[in-house]
Amino acid sequence: MTLPAFLFGVLVSTFLGAAFHLWKGGNLSTLLLDILVSWIGFWLGHIAGVFAGLAIGTLGPLRLGSAVVGAIIFLSLGYWLFQEEQTGKK
Repeated sequence: MTLPAFLFGVLVSTFLGAAFHLWKGGNLSTLLLDILVSWIGFWLGHIAGVFAGLAIGTLGPLRLGSAVVGAIIFLSLGYWLFQEEQTGKK
């Protein structure tokens, strides 16, 4: 993994987390959580793509296709796990 590929991966995963936060809304703590979850999902998706031998959306040494899918899955799971209970509202 080269440094430019790593930095591009961080940039793409940060953008995915910020876009998800813009779509779902929230405060600063949820923005940081969304970006962190996106980073984790992105790099785990990349690693899974390397081990599985997937070459979908490969950009240099970065398995962008599987990494983006991993980030989206983790963002969805993170939203589902960390959403606040909205009770007592009329």
